[in-house]
Amino acid sequence: MKYLNEYRAPDTVKRLADAISALTTRPWRIMEVCGGQTHSILKYGIDQLLPEYVTLIHGPGCPVCVTPLTAIDKALAMARQPGVIFCSFGDMLRVPGSREDLLSVKARGADIRIVYSPLDALTIARQNLDKEIVFFGVGFETTAPATAIAVWQSKQDNLSNLSFLVCHVRVPPIVEALLVSTENSINGFLGAGHVCSIMGYQEYLPICHKHRKPIVITGFEPVDILQGIYLCLKQLEEKRYEVENQYRRVVNPNGNRTAQALMQNVFKVVDSHWRGLGKIPNSGLALSDEYNDRNAELRFDTGIDVVSEPHNCQSGQILQGLIKPPQCPEFGIRCTPETPLGATMVSSEGACAAYYRYRRHPHG
Repeated sequence: MKYLNEYRAPDTVKRLADAISALTTRPWRIMEVCGGQTHSILKYGIDQLLPEYVTLIHGPGCPVCVTPLTAIDKALAMARQPGVIFCSFGDMLRVPGSREDLLSVKARGADIRIVYSPLDALTIARQNLDKEIVFFGVGFETTAPATAIAVWQSKQDNLSNLSFLVCHVRVPPIVEALLVSTENSINGFLGAGHVCSIMGYQEYLPICHKHRKPIVITGFEPVDILQGIYLCLKQLEEKRYEVENQYRRVVNPNGNRTAQALMQNVFKVVDSHWRGLGKIPNSGLALSDEYNDRNAELRFDTGIDVVSEPHNCQSGQILQGLIKPPQCPEFGIRCTPETPLGATMVSSEGACAAYYRYRRHPHG
C-alpha cells in the first residue's frame, strides 16, 4: 500500500535507528507535539530503539485532552436542557467534567448524538426544526476548517436552530508558551504534520529563530517519526536551528489557503484556557462577531464561568512533558480508561491512554 507499508518497513526503521545512534554524541530532549505521534511512538516502541540519552517528551498535542473543564461543564449544561439535541464527536463523551461526563448525561435521557462530521449537525438541524441543535467543536487547526464550513453553511441555509460551542485551539502559541516556561528543558520539537497540512509552517519560523530550537514537521508512521528525530538531532549536533519539513508528501510551506481563508472568515483569534495549562494568549479560536447568532455560549446562559481543575489529576504536568504518565501515583490504580480522572486517560490521543494500553505491563 503506497505511503503506508513503506513507512513501516522494518529494514528502513533499523537503518534510521542505527543512523541516530551513530549521529548522537550527547543527551538531547525532543518533544513530539502531537498525541497521534505519541501513540505511534509507544505502539511501535520507537523510543526503545533510541540511544538511552535521547529522551522523547510527550507534548500537549491532544485536542480532547486540553479542552478545559469549563468548556466540558458548559457542554453538559447545554446538553441537559429540554429541547436540545447536543452533537459531539465520540471521544468527547467520556471526558470528565466537574461531576460527570456527557455519556452519563446521555444515559439519563439527554439527546446527545455522536457525529462524524460537523456537517452531520446540519442534517440533524434540518430534520428537527422544532429543536435546538448544538455542535461541540473541538480540535486544533486540523479540524477547525470543517467546523467553519458547517458554521458558514448554516448561515447560508438560515438554520436558526443550530449553534456552535467552539473550543478550537492553535498549536504555535502553545509551543511558544512551553519555550518561555521556566520549567522548559526541551531541545527540539517534532511538529504535528496534520496541523501543518492546513496551516503550513510559516508561523514556526519566528519561534524557531527566537528560541534557537529546531522544529521538524513530521508524519505519524514509524519511518516518519524516526526520520524526524534524525533531522532534529542532526540540527542539534550541528548547532543549527531551523524549521524542516519531513512530511513533504502532505505538507507544503503555506498550507491550505482555501481552508485558512474560511477559518479567517468564521473565526477570530482569542486568548484561551487549556486544561491543566492555564490561559495562553492568542491560542484559541472563537466565532467572529458576524456569527454571534450561531454562538451557543451567547444563546444558552449556563451560569458557568471558570471551573478549577481537580488536584488529584496531574494531566497538566503530563501535557507539559514535565512527567510521564507512569510517574503519576494515580496511573493505572484510581485512574484507568474505565474510571478516568482526566482527559489524557480517555482520549484516543492521550498520553495516559497510550501508556495504559502499550506500557502498563513491565515488558509491554
